[in-house]
Amino acid sequence: MFFEFGLKSSFLLVFFFHGVVFSILLFLKGRQYDDKPGSWLSLFTLLCALYIAPFMLGYAGWYSKMPYREILFYIPFQQLFLLPPVLYFYCRSLFDRSFVFTRSDLVHFIPAMLYGVYSLLVFVVDKVFLGDIYFYKDGRDKDFSFWYQLAGFISLGFYLIKSLRLYTRYKRLVYNTVSFADSLTFAWAQRFIIACLFLLAIRGTFFVLNPEWAQFGRKFWYYLLFSGLFYYISLSGYINSIRSVTTFDDSAELPKTSEEENLLPELTLTEEENQTQPGEKIDIPDLDLWKIKIEQLMLDDKIYEDPELSIAHLAGQLDTHTKKISQVINQGFEMNFNDFVNYHRVKAIIKKMDAGEHSIQTLLSLAFECGFNSKSTFNRAFKRHTSVTPIAYIQKYSNN
Repeated sequence: MFFEFGLKSSFLLVFFFHGVVFSILLFLKGRQYDDKPGSWLSLFTLLCALYIAPFMLGYAGWYSKMPYREILFYIPFQQLFLLPPVLYFYCRSLFDRSFVFTRSDLVHFIPAMLYGVYSLLVFVVDKVFLGDIYFYKDGRDKDFSFWYQLAGFISLGFYLIKSLRLYTRYKRLVYNTVSFADSLTFAWAQRFIIACLFLLAIRGTFFVLNPEWAQFGRKFWYYLLFSGLFYYISLSGYINSIRSVTTFDDSAELPKTSEEENLLPELTLTEEENQTQPGEKIDIPDLDLWKIKIEQLMLDDKIYEDPELSIAHLAGQLDTHTKKISQVINQGFEMNFNDFVNYHRVKAIIKKMDAGEHSIQTLLSLAFECGFNSKSTFNRAFKRHTSVTPIAYIQKYSNN
């Protein structure tokens, strides 16, 4: 089969091939483990592979040879109305464990459906009724029409911003709910969204300077960078087995797999609109009394030593609801729940350091004893609350 293996076509071919392979692997993983995010990511990866296909085939000479050229014109490779909402629903299923796709969500896919009908009509009219090229008599692929590329550009920007806001909402909820938030932040997803927005901004700038979307040679860098980004999120999504333990719906029950029952606490999460934020002022009766109760649990019972401590556990100990605990910690101590617990863990470690325990066992062992579940989280929390690293603290302040 004719294919020119040039530098550009070969680079994109590698990403295209890996995209198809990862799409299949993610689909099989999603089916095997009932992994909703994996299923959405499978579709997203496939759409990304198809997105770069016209340029890969163009650099390979397919658009200048018959019968390839005529066939490719009728295949809607660049699903610019389908790819953005699929990315958004991947993020939604990743961050909100209770999310279920409903009939009302289909509204996001109406533009993609309409474009699919349009593509089908073009094919039927040209090939069935006319038997001649009518819609493509100008020799231009309709996927690269100005209106479609511009609308797809706007759609992708809209859903990327929507996904980033969703992530921000999720991150705020997690830090106000559990003491092991760092392990649930999906930082790789945030980096991907921001990188895509940055790439889109650059592409928008070049679009203003050079609005000719269909010129293959001038767009290679964009498609190469896009390929790298979708490869990154596909690989990260496949490797990372951590699943969200949060829900944006406080009435939803969080299902658990058999493995997660042993690894994760039972979380009863409130809608973040019901939670206060650090520094937010509201009227809380007996605020000082509640502060004392919470401090006693921390100092006397040392519940911070539980690496899976959640605000639901703390509320259960005090026989109250999570909203009350969130309000007291955020307003009374001016910290979110995660920072508040880590603050007490850091204080406990400093007490052990001052007693010389760091000379008997490693700092990491001390961190685990005090409730931290990773070295990176321990180092970040320690520096956040003391402004120095654990090693620097020992060198500067410890007498042992």
